[in-house]
Amino acid sequence: MKSPIISLVLGIAVAMAAATPQAQAAGTTTAQALPGKSLYHLQAGLTDQHGNALRWDALRGRAQLVSMIYANCHLTCPLVIENAKAVQKLLPDAQRERLDIAMISLDPARDTPAVLADLAQRHRVDTHWRFLQPQADDVRALASVLDVRYRFREDGSINHTSVLVLLDADGQEVARSEVAGAAANPAFLDKVRDALAQP
Repeated sequence: MKSPIISLVLGIAVAMAAATPQAQAAGTTTAQALPGKSLYHLQAGLTDQHGNALRWDALRGRAQLVSMIYANCHLTCPLVIENAKAVQKLLPDAQRERLDIAMISLDPARDTPAVLADLAQRHRVDTHWRFLQPQADDVRALASVLDVRYRFREDGSINHTSVLVLLDADGQEVARSEVAGAAANPAFLDKVRDALAQP
Protein backbone atom coordinates (compact mmCIF):
# COMPACT_ATOMS: atom_id res chain seq x y z
CA MET A 1 0.00 0.00 0.00
CA LYS A 2 1.34 3.46 -0.91
CA SER A 3 1.98 5.86 1.96
CA PRO A 4 0.02 9.16 1.99
CA ILE A 5 3.23 11.07 1.14
CA ILE A 6 3.97 8.91 -1.93
CA SER A 7 0.37 9.26 -3.08
CA LEU A 8 0.58 13.03 -2.67
CA VAL A 9 3.84 13.22 -4.67
CA LEU A 10 2.38 11.06 -7.45
CA GLY A 11 -0.74 13.23 -7.56
CA ILE A 12 1.32 16.40 -7.92
CA ALA A 13 3.41 14.81 -10.70
CA VAL A 14 0.28 13.83 -12.65
CA ALA A 15 -1.16 17.33 -12.28
CA MET A 16 2.09 18.92 -13.45
CA ALA A 17 2.22 16.61 -16.49
CA ALA A 18 -1.33 17.60 -17.43
CA ALA A 19 -0.28 21.25 -17.31
CA THR A 20 2.64 20.88 -19.74
CA PRO A 21 2.39 22.61 -23.13
CA GLN A 22 2.40 19.19 -24.82
CA ALA A 23 -0.59 18.03 -22.81
CA GLN A 24 -2.41 21.30 -23.35
CA ALA A 25 -1.75 21.08 -27.10
CA ALA A 26 -3.09 17.53 -27.15
CA GLY A 27 -6.25 18.75 -25.45
CA THR A 28 -6.60 21.56 -28.02
CA THR A 29 -6.19 19.09 -30.86
CA THR A 30 -8.92 16.90 -29.41
CA ALA A 31 -11.23 19.89 -28.98
CA GLN A 32 -10.65 20.91 -32.58
CA ALA A 33 -10.92 17.45 -34.09
CA LEU A 34 -11.43 17.34 -37.84
CA PRO A 35 -14.93 16.61 -39.14
CA GLY A 36 -15.41 13.07 -40.40
CA LYS A 37 -15.56 14.13 -44.05
CA SER A 38 -12.46 16.33 -43.91
CA LEU A 39 -9.86 15.57 -46.57
CA TYR A 40 -7.21 16.64 -44.06
CA HIS A 41 -7.43 13.29 -42.29
CA LEU A 42 -4.99 12.16 -44.96
CA GLN A 43 -1.40 12.30 -43.76
CA ALA A 44 0.62 13.70 -46.67
CA GLY A 45 3.85 15.66 -46.94
CA LEU A 46 4.35 18.58 -49.33
CA THR A 47 6.89 21.24 -50.26
CA ASP A 48 5.78 24.62 -51.58
CA GLN A 49 7.32 26.68 -54.39
CA HIS A 50 9.50 28.49 -51.84
CA GLY A 51 11.03 25.24 -50.57
CA ASN A 52 9.02 25.18 -47.34
CA ALA A 53 7.94 21.75 -46.09
CA LEU A 54 4.41 21.40 -44.77
CA ARG A 55 1.76 18.82 -44.06
CA TRP A 56 -1.44 18.59 -46.09
CA ASP A 57 -3.49 19.47 -43.01
CA ALA A 58 -1.50 22.70 -42.61
CA LEU A 59 -3.94 24.19 -45.14
CA ARG A 60 -6.65 23.94 -42.49
CA GLY A 61 -8.06 27.22 -41.22
CA ARG A 62 -8.87 28.92 -44.53
CA ALA A 63 -11.05 28.06 -47.50
CA GLN A 64 -8.99 26.51 -50.30
CA LEU A 65 -9.48 26.22 -54.03
CA VAL A 66 -7.52 23.08 -54.92
CA SER A 67 -6.50 21.29 -58.11
CA MET A 68 -3.86 18.86 -59.36
CA ILE A 69 -1.69 19.86 -62.30
CA TYR A 70 1.84 19.41 -63.62
CA ALA A 71 4.28 22.04 -64.84
CA ASN A 72 5.15 20.43 -68.18
CA CYS A 73 1.49 20.50 -69.28
CA HIS A 74 0.86 22.97 -72.10
CA LEU A 75 -2.89 22.76 -72.57
CA THR A 76 -5.25 21.81 -69.76
CA CYS A 77 -3.13 22.77 -66.75
CA PRO A 78 -2.65 26.40 -67.84
CA LEU A 79 -6.43 26.54 -68.28
CA VAL A 80 -6.94 25.22 -64.76
CA ILE A 81 -4.66 27.92 -63.36
CA GLU A 82 -6.30 30.67 -65.42
CA ASN A 83 -9.75 29.41 -64.44
CA ALA A 84 -8.83 29.61 -60.76
CA LYS A 85 -7.48 33.13 -61.36
CA ALA A 86 -10.78 34.06 -62.98
CA VAL A 87 -12.72 32.79 -59.95
CA GLN A 88 -10.42 34.73 -57.64
CA LYS A 89 -10.70 37.93 -59.69
CA LEU A 90 -14.51 37.86 -59.72
CA LEU A 91 -14.85 37.67 -55.94
CA PRO A 92 -15.54 40.76 -53.85
CA ASP A 93 -12.38 42.06 -52.18
CA ALA A 94 -13.32 40.81 -48.71
CA GLN A 95 -14.02 37.30 -50.00
CA ARG A 96 -10.89 37.24 -52.14
CA GLU A 97 -8.84 37.83 -49.01
CA ARG A 98 -10.44 34.78 -47.34
CA LEU A 99 -9.60 32.31 -50.14
CA ASP A 100 -6.30 30.50 -50.71
CA ILE A 101 -5.45 28.49 -53.80
CA ALA A 102 -3.36 25.30 -53.87
CA MET A 103 -2.09 23.65 -57.04
CA ILE A 104 -0.71 20.19 -56.27
CA SER A 105 1.70 18.53 -58.69
CA LEU A 106 0.94 15.16 -60.24
CA ASP A 107 4.59 14.88 -61.23
CA PRO A 108 6.76 15.54 -58.14
CA ALA A 109 9.86 13.96 -59.70
CA ARG A 110 10.06 16.79 -62.23
CA ASP A 111 8.08 19.51 -60.46
CA THR A 112 10.69 20.67 -57.99
CA PRO A 113 10.09 23.81 -55.91
CA ALA A 114 12.19 25.79 -58.42
CA VAL A 115 10.08 24.55 -61.33
CA LEU A 116 6.89 25.36 -59.44
CA ALA A 117 8.20 28.82 -58.50
CA ASP A 118 8.83 29.48 -62.19
CA LEU A 119 5.31 28.31 -63.01
CA ALA A 120 3.86 30.66 -60.37
CA GLN A 121 5.88 33.54 -61.76
CA ARG A 122 4.80 32.85 -65.35
CA HIS A 123 1.15 32.94 -64.32
CA ARG A 124 1.66 36.05 -62.17
CA VAL A 125 -0.25 34.77 -59.18
CA ASP A 126 -0.42 36.54 -55.83
CA THR A 127 0.55 35.48 -52.32
CA HIS A 128 -2.69 33.53 -51.78
CA TRP A 129 -1.37 30.82 -54.10
CA ARG A 130 0.66 27.75 -53.24
CA PHE A 131 2.20 25.42 -55.81
CA LEU A 132 2.90 22.18 -53.99
CA GLN A 133 5.23 19.27 -54.65
CA PRO A 134 3.88 16.23 -52.78
CA GLN A 135 6.04 13.38 -51.62
CA ALA A 136 6.06 10.74 -54.35
CA ASP A 137 4.27 8.20 -52.19
CA ASP A 138 1.44 10.65 -51.44
CA VAL A 139 0.40 11.62 -55.00
CA ARG A 140 -2.05 8.77 -55.48
CA ALA A 141 -3.65 9.28 -52.06
CA LEU A 142 -4.10 13.02 -52.66
CA ALA A 143 -5.58 12.33 -56.09
CA SER A 144 -7.94 9.83 -54.52
CA VAL A 145 -9.34 12.15 -51.84
CA LEU A 146 -9.73 14.93 -54.43
CA ASP A 147 -11.29 12.48 -56.91
CA VAL A 148 -8.71 13.28 -59.58
CA ARG A 149 -8.03 10.47 -62.04
CA TYR A 150 -4.68 10.45 -63.83
CA ARG A 151 -2.51 8.26 -66.02
CA PHE A 152 1.05 8.74 -67.29
CA ARG A 153 1.50 8.35 -71.02
CA GLU A 154 4.59 7.00 -72.79
CA ASP A 155 5.63 10.49 -73.93
CA GLY A 156 5.76 11.73 -70.32
CA SER A 157 2.49 13.65 -70.47
CA ILE A 158 -0.30 12.92 -68.02
CA ASN A 159 -3.96 12.40 -68.77
CA HIS A 160 -5.87 13.72 -65.77
CA THR A 161 -9.11 15.15 -64.50
CA SER A 162 -9.15 18.95 -64.86
CA VAL A 163 -11.13 20.16 -61.89
CA LEU A 164 -11.26 22.85 -59.22
CA VAL A 165 -12.34 21.69 -55.77
CA LEU A 166 -13.51 24.13 -53.11
CA LEU A 167 -12.69 23.05 -49.54
CA ASP A 168 -13.96 24.80 -46.44
CA ALA A 169 -11.66 25.78 -43.58
CA ASP A 170 -11.85 22.23 -42.18
CA GLY A 171 -11.06 20.54 -45.49
CA GLN A 172 -14.57 19.42 -46.36
CA GLU A 173 -15.52 19.54 -50.03
CA VAL A 174 -18.09 22.28 -50.67
CA ALA A 175 -18.20 22.33 -54.47
CA ARG A 176 -16.29 21.24 -57.57
CA SER A 177 -16.14 22.35 -61.18
CA GLU A 178 -14.83 20.58 -64.25
CA VAL A 179 -12.53 22.95 -66.14
CA ALA A 180 -13.10 23.28 -69.86
CA GLY A 181 -11.68 26.76 -70.43
CA ALA A 182 -10.18 29.82 -68.77
CA ALA A 183 -13.52 31.41 -67.87
CA ALA A 184 -15.04 30.76 -64.45
CA ASN A 185 -18.12 28.55 -64.31
CA PRO A 186 -20.93 30.89 -63.11
CA ALA A 187 -22.67 28.20 -61.03
CA PHE A 188 -19.39 27.24 -59.34
CA LEU A 189 -18.54 30.92 -58.76
CA ASP A 190 -21.88 31.37 -56.99
CA LYS A 191 -21.08 28.43 -54.70
CA VAL A 192 -17.66 29.90 -53.89
CA ARG A 193 -19.25 33.26 -53.06
CA ASP A 194 -21.90 31.61 -50.90
CA ALA A 195 -19.28 29.59 -49.01
CA LEU A 196 -17.08 32.61 -48.38
CA ALA A 197 -20.06 34.65 -47.23
CA GLN A 198 -20.49 32.30 -44.27
CA PRO A 199 -19.01 33.57 -40.96
